[in-house]
Amino acid sequence: MSTNPVIIDIVSDIVCPWCWLGKQYLDTALHDTQYEVRINWHPFMLDPDVPPEGAPYKDYMKKKFGGSKTGETDRFKSMRTHLEHAAGPAGIAFDFDNISIRPNTLKAHQLMKWAAGQNKADLASEALFKAFFVDGQNISDIQTLSQIATSIGMDGPLVQELLDQGRDENTIRTEMAYFQHLRIHSVPTFIYNAQIIVQGGQPAEIHKQALERAATLETKDILSIIKS
Repeated sequence: MSTNPVIIDIVSDIVCPWCWLGKQYLDTALHDTQYEVRINWHPFMLDPDVPPEGAPYKDYMKKKFGGSKTGETDRFKSMRTHLEHAAGPAGIAFDFDNISIRPNTLKAHQLMKWAAGQNKADLASEALFKAFFVDGQNISDIQTLSQIATSIGMDGPLVQELLDQGRDENTIRTEMAYFQHLRIHSVPTFIYNAQIIVQGGQPAEIHKQALERAATLETKDILSIIKS
């Protein structure tokens, strides 16, 4: 049976730990795949109201989850334990204790957009996830983002200049509005050939099944559907 190329649209936010895990599971599913696959990254902000410079992480978590001055309620501890348990087999070493700032991710999404234009979106996402969840860097900081850009072979000074100018901010906001229109309110969301949706940190087997089904469908990306 002939198969078609598969476009996977990933709707994601850099501060979402399940987005990193979900991408690792997808990568496992794609290892040695027989299908032709193209990945498109799309922005989502879990909390667009975070100040542009970011917010103190412990204060933010306390406000979100309640409880002690560390923000570590039973609910938060349970989530953290679950994440850390899942992270090891996926090759991720979360270091939540190293995080001091809960960033606003608009500028990180701008970097992702420009990285995609250079076929470096996967590299950028991995570098941003690691910078935040492992190294505890403030990825709302322009200089930090410039350094991350340089580390993946982009023009860091140019990225800094464009971020200072606010280049493509409205484009990012418009794209996020598209997905709100689609009623996508949680991440990660993986959309296969604009028809099959996998949400959350689903295991690799679920992605393999979605990939096999999508390969029998017409090759489409979700933005072309929205804009048509």
